[in-house]
Amino acid sequence: MEAPNGIIIFHYPFSPYARRVIRYLQLRGLAYAECMQPHIMPRPDLSALGVAYRRIPVMAIGRDIYCDTRLMLRKLEEQFPQGALGATGGEHKAIQHLLNRWVTDGGVSMRAVGLMPPSLPILQDPKFLKDRQDFLGRPLSKETIEQGRPEAIVALRDAFELLESTLLADGRSWVLQTEGPSLGDIEAIWPFDWILDMAGALPPEIISAKQFPKVFDWIQRFRESVEQAQASGSKAVKLDGEAAGKLICGASFAESGGKIDAADPLGLELGSEVEVWPLDSGSSHHDKGKLVSLTWDEVVLATKAEKWDAEVRLHFPRRGFRVARAASASAKI
Repeated sequence: MEAPNGIIIFHYPFSPYARRVIRYLQLRGLAYAECMQPHIMPRPDLSALGVAYRRIPVMAIGRDIYCDTRLMLRKLEEQFPQGALGATGGEHKAIQHLLNRWVTDGGVSMRAVGLMPPSLPILQDPKFLKDRQDFLGRPLSKETIEQGRPEAIVALRDAFELLESTLLADGRSWVLQTEGPSLGDIEAIWPFDWILDMAGALPPEIISAKQFPKVFDWIQRFRESVEQAQASGSKAVKLDGEAAGKLICGASFAESGGKIDAADPLGLELGSEVEVWPLDSGSSHHDKGKLVSLTWDEVVLATKAEKWDAEVRLHFPRRGFRVARAASASAKI
């Protein structure tokens, strides 16, 4: 069994972040393999690869393992340029980047997650709530979810209003005025597309097609495009953890390393023992290894998949992550 294009996605079905990457792959027609994961820790398939990072999805291309969907989409654009969906320059590229930061860094995505109805079966599971409390670093219960719901509704209504009254106000089909959905649409749409599948998440008297017809029409067009792409494309190859690990550790590296930006303020050298962790969620899980590359927008470290006695490389974006020498990284954030 092989991984098409060397791509393996570790995820679980209801992750909105995984959905973002899967939708991208489907629209591109890029064949891939997937290794399904538990929705709570532990995840032994990833631990066996030397990955401490606890967020989902995780993507491997060959022996390079990518963490954070912002980095994954960029790497898929770069490594598979034929048929890429991203803008190439000018105003459209700027809008694409701003949509990325507005939705992911600006809080839209987390507000959408905050609209999960407290009655959902998964929110009745104490193990899930305990796991997400560790993930978020703050108390989590059905009560705290209910308490936060009014603010989440206000924030998401504001996001719908922004799209309705600006980018989509002129009646365009796609945010960058392309013939079909582009990376700009994917950057903007994923939390809205995800939350609309959840019955009871949005109060219809506040957020519905009646108040925001252009946004709802846009989401429907996007879904139809995904369905058409799915119908004409190949299905994901299913892998268990053992098969995925063997394929990754037996592959070549997708990228070369060895680059350090001389002016980087951290003053780290190639081969330095470092650790990397996210600053917003999952921050108690630190990945450690030898520094392979450090640029203004990415950090790469080498670690070992002990089970297969193979080196793998973990890639993280700089934005939203902290990099430190291993000896000093235990300090409080």
